[in-house]
Amino acid sequence: MDIRSIRLMSDEQILDAIEDKREEIFNLRFQKASASLEDTNVIRYAKSDLARLLTVQRERELAAQIAGGEDDGQ
Repeated sequence: MDIRSIRLMSDEQILDAIEDKREEIFNLRFQKASASLEDTNVIRYAKSDLARLLTVQRERELAAQIAGGEDDGQ
């Protein structure tokens, strides 16, 4: 999953993708623990994808705050 495709997603699609990635990481950890995971790098890639999704989500939250003129006092 590259950053360009994430930026093209709607907010709802990003939330769904975040939930799916978290579930995927959870399942991969169980596969690793039971020694049925052949390529452990898959966990790293899934975590990177999750981080990208969370970054874009946070960027959009901050952009909405700036556009709305909100200030959280920091």
